[in-house]
Amino acid sequence: MRYITGLINLIVSLVVSTIIIYALNFFAGFAGANYSFTNGEVFVMWILMAILVNNCFKN
Repeated sequence: MRYITGLINLIVSLVVSTIIIYALNFFAGFAGANYSFTNGEVFVMWILMAILVNNCFKN
């Protein structure tokens, strides 16, 4: 049961981090910024954002 909870937390944090990254990029576009990321940059940001979201789940 502990593994299932950990897997669910991992999947949720990865999905939420993806939404956050692209939402920030979308709203920055309204401010006039034009960001283009390489695949490596997106991967690193995605993993770091997932770690941040995962730490926010913990009390």
